[in-house]
Amino acid sequence: MLFTITISLSVLVVINLLLLKFSCNKITKQKQEIKKTVVLNPSLTIEQDSDRLAPTGS
Repeated sequence: MLFTITISLSVLVVINLLLLKFSCNKITKQKQEIKKTVVLNPSLTIEQDSDRLAPTGS
């Protein structure tokens, strides 16, 4: 009885491993292109509005 269960489980494990081996999709890695950053508006300046801020006292 124990021998039969062991053989059955072993066969199921082998079948499972074979299915896993042959069912995997072969995916080839594509070469990653080096992307350069694109500056859309290089003359854009950030102005700080420090006059509008209220003084805080703590």
